[in-house]
Amino acid sequence: MITETIKKSIQQALTAEGVGGGEIVLEHPEDPKNGDYSSNVALRYAKELKMNPKVLAEKITAKINQSKPDEVIKVEVAGPGFINFYLSADYFAKEIFAIAKNGEDFGKTETLKGKKVVIEYTDPNPFKQFHIGHLMSNTIGEALSRIIEVSGAEVKRACYQGDVGRHVALTMYGIRLMDKAFPEDSASLDEKVAYLGRAYALGATAVKDNAELEKNIQVINKKIYDKSDGEVNDFYNKGREWSLEHFEELYAKLGTHFDQYFFESATAPVGMEIVKENLKKGVFEESEGAVIFSGEKHDLHTRVFITREGLPTYEAKELGLAKLKYDVFPFDTSIVITASEQSGYFNVLMKVIELVFPKIGATMRHVSHGMLRLPSGKMSSRTGDVITGESLIAEAEKRVEEKVKDRDYSDELKKEVVEKVAIGALKYSILKQSPGKDIIFDFDSALSFEGDSGPYLQYAYVRARSVLEKAGVQDEKGKRGDGEVTLLEQLLPRLPEVTELALKEMAPQYITTYLIQLAAAFNHFYATNKIIDAGEDTDYRLALTWAFATVMKNGLTTLGLPVVEKM
Repeated sequence: MITETIKKSIQQALTAEGVGGGEIVLEHPEDPKNGDYSSNVALRYAKELKMNPKVLAEKITAKINQSKPDEVIKVEVAGPGFINFYLSADYFAKEIFAIAKNGEDFGKTETLKGKKVVIEYTDPNPFKQFHIGHLMSNTIGEALSRIIEVSGAEVKRACYQGDVGRHVALTMYGIRLMDKAFPEDSASLDEKVAYLGRAYALGATAVKDNAELEKNIQVINKKIYDKSDGEVNDFYNKGREWSLEHFEELYAKLGTHFDQYFFESATAPVGMEIVKENLKKGVFEESEGAVIFSGEKHDLHTRVFITREGLPTYEAKELGLAKLKYDVFPFDTSIVITASEQSGYFNVLMKVIELVFPKIGATMRHVSHGMLRLPSGKMSSRTGDVITGESLIAEAEKRVEEKVKDRDYSDELKKEVVEKVAIGALKYSILKQSPGKDIIFDFDSALSFEGDSGPYLQYAYVRARSVLEKAGVQDEKGKRGDGEVTLLEQLLPRLPEVTELALKEMAPQYITTYLIQLAAAFNHFYATNKIIDAGEDTDYRLALTWAFATVMKNGLTTLGLPVVEKM
């Protein structure tokens, strides 16, 4: 990338001044008129060299100008000591044609070539509804998976699901309280899943603040683990099957898939053995009949790993999960995506894994995300007041359908457009924020075809493709004229470096911000320039349009946002 060429020329100039090594940072000036790249290297090293920053910047600039790279047309000092680099029109023309030529491979790098990464996200629990928190985890997890993939790594997507535990026992108890019969096999999947959701909410509400009923839940929970009750087994097996089938429908709609599914029923016995083995080694200790990890010794809080009833907690199961993940796919890095409210829990868990499995512990990274809320507030599956993922998608689809109802589309095309625009709107609203921030989701802004939204990006791509189809363009060609470099030309080559930054920070919002800037630049170019029948400029302007469509499609695909050909 051109950034490496510029950094090398800066380093050579620094070496001439007696400074070796160190990180050189390049940024894009806020105003494109101030160049394509800027470095604060003079400000950074002036004190070490006992020089005025501006004087040092002038020395570095003079040295670079003696043999500046071919791609750089001008280097100058700005402000108190910044060094600005201006790239040539020829450089941008070559990049535009390279983008079009590389097609779907443009934006890919080899930063993580040879690395194996397992990334766990979504993690909905059978017997509970797929709520908007799961939608948030899925969106961020899929985007990060793709960012890591285009960076050259081999990625395995993992989904960890709680098919045993207290929530299942609450659902089984709720089924006993339901006044509606257990669904027949012939009932729709939606009816079956809704029934389980109501049963869980009913069971959770009945048991709340009732110590006597809580004992019943513990009895049912133990029956689920040891499979000792025929009726419970029947309800359990059917409910688990319905939940998993329902999740697969949602994954297909969201454009995600998983390479490996892990279940608590499988991780529980493994985790139990690990805890027992490490109890002897002093990692854990007994306390009032339970087995705990004393977190205070590590400036963390204490967690229970085996209950007084002899059952594994979530923490113990997570230990089993860590081992099973590595057994299935020996990885270099393990990433887990969860809500930020679980950060304290994960801090303890990662410390325990580090003590029990040092090699695995050294690879782990936890990416937390905020909450997605509607103006009405947070949801609660215990009370039944759940904002489900599918209800949010359905409402978005309903509103998009109203927007495109007058379009002359076939029913099949209209269905595709409605679904893809709705999904794109929801995903973009999540990804445009840094993962740790809460989001107040607003339908009107999310579904707008103008401004900071997913549909705005999709529509810009559709507009470019429409121009290319009208022109009958089959490949890139043309020669650039002598005009000034446009903002569109400046932005188009930046996808690889933006993706690399998103990878480094584990933050997809860098790509969404870039794509919005790029779409705005293209729309301005489209509004102020004749593209077809523009005389000798026609071919190059079509090449620019082709390059834009390529970069936008690749960027959307990397984020996991659907690409549409009509809107």
